[in-house]
Formats: sequence, structure tokens, C-alpha cells
Amino acid sequence: MARRTPDTTVPDLTGRRAVVTGASDGIGLGLARRLAAAGADVLLPVRNEAKGEAALAAIRHETPEAKVSLRSLDLSSLASVAALGAELRAEGRPIDILINNAGVMTPPDRQMTADGFELQFGTNHLGHFALVAGLLPLLRAGRARVTSQVSIAANSGRINWGDLNWERSYDGMAAYSQSKIAFGLFGLELDRRSCAEGWGISSNLSHPGIAPTNLLAARSELGRDQEVSGRRIIRVLSSRGILLGTVESAMLPALRAATSPDAAGGSFTGPRGLGHLGGAPGPQKLYSRLRSEEEAARVWQVSEELTGVRVPAA
Repeated sequence: MARRTPDTTVPDLTGRRAVVTGASDGIGLGLARRLAAAGADVLLPVRNEAKGEAALAAIRHETPEAKVSLRSLDLSSLASVAALGAELRAEGRPIDILINNAGVMTPPDRQMTADGFELQFGTNHLGHFALVAGLLPLLRAGRARVTSQVSIAANSGRINWGDLNWERSYDGMAAYSQSKIAFGLFGLELDRRSCAEGWGISSNLSHPGIAPTNLLAARSELGRDQEVSGRRIIRVLSSRGILLGTVESAMLPALRAATSPDAAGGSFTGPRGLGHLGGAPGPQKLYSRLRSEEEAARVWQVSEELTGVRVPAA
């Protein structure tokens, strides 16, 4: 029996500007392709220019009339994040959609960002926090939908408040879970603050389930010279349609969260299949670790202190 391919409806996005982090390959590239095909003007902030150019070529091959462009961004460097924010603010064009999709996962040894943060916490959460803060005037002008991509890893573990940078005892998977919990709490707090302050921004969360993406592939920049063994199992199960999603289906929750009128602020979208590991996208019950408003406010405050980036109340 042929595998049924899930999908989601994307409205006409002509004239709207969309920004997708981590769009040079995998899920992010799939998101950029679909947004461009729907008529959006899509901006891809990338760390690797060569991969970015290849992504542009792939999008234009599929949609010759696509409006797509590159910018430079390294989420592990607050200076790079600030530079992109300043560049886009100078251009002055409102942003209608922001998908915070980029991330790194489980380097075999503890690594640090350019600013001295544990790599996963600094990239997955703090980098995106600073990016949203820097783009806030443009997001407000566009009354933007902001979708932040978390992970099923946010359904386990905790925030290691006593050692956010994992300096005393590094556990790669626990640090990854922390980064995604903090990131999810931030995304929900952004929606609450927008409602309270009248920013006009709608912020929600998505997760891709499990699929054979490049997160666990061989990545020399992470000190990983071969793919994680679990990725081989994921790839086999995915190819046979057993429980897990594909790279194409894994991008659908974020696509739905970022574009559907039904994906309201504060909502959570993920795959609807068994265990929420794969399948068509739909509403999800919020993970227990993402429900505390007190924890979310604490994440916001600590993120401001660590990055030195203050988000104005009005």
C-alpha cells in the first residue's frame, strides 16, 4: 500500500514578508519553499553562504517567480544577530511571518558560543531571543505571526537553573532539552507580553515529531564525524512509514502554525500520528514543562540579563 503523504493548506501570501532561520536545508528549506510558492517574499538568514545559495537555486528551480533572498546570520554569535537586526531595521520593511526553526543538537562534547554560552542553549534559545528582540519593531509593524520550533525533547528534562551553561557536568541531551524548554517558554511569554502591551504579534509553537533530518547527521562543526547511530534507525523507520515522519512531513506543523488562521497565539502544533512522532499536523496538548507562566517570565528575565538585550515594554 502506498504511503499517504500528509499536507496542510497554505493561504495566499502574496506581498507578505517571511523570515525563516535554518532554511539552508532540511525542514527550514522545505518551509521556505512552501512560503515562496504561496507568494511570500522569503528571507533566508544563513551561516553558510554556499548552502544558502544552493537553497535559493532549489527554490527558484521549483518556483521560478519566487521572491527569495539571503542574509548573513550566525545564531551562536550575538554580534551577528545584532548586525542582522540593524540591517533589517534600516531597510524598514515590516515582517509578517517569522519562523524560528534553526537549531543544533547534542554535540558529543560541550561547546561554547562566541559569547561563552553552552552551544545549544546559546544557539537554540538565546540567539533566537536576541533575534526577536532586534526585529521587534518590524514584527510589530507587520502584526507578525512568530512560530518557534521546539522538540519532543521539551517534554522531558528541565531547565538547569543552577548551571545554565552546563559547566559542572555536561549532558548533551539534557542540555538540548533545556534549550528547547527555555525556547518554548519564551515563545509563549512573547505572546502573553504582546497581548498585554498591544504589540499585535501572535506567537505560537510547533514541533516536527521525529524524522531523518540533519540534526543528527555528521557535522564537523559540532565535532561529529559520523551520523548518530539512532539516525540510521530513524531513517529506516521513516522510509517504511513506521510511526515516524519524513523531512517533508516534519515541516508541516511549523508551516501550519505560521500560516493557518486556526493556529492562534499561544497554540502548539505538531504531528497527529501515534505518539505525535509523525503524520499530519494539528493542535497538540502543551507539554507540562511549558505551562508555567512563572518559569516563562523567569526565562525572559534571565535571557535579557545574559544577552544584554532588553525588550522595551512599549
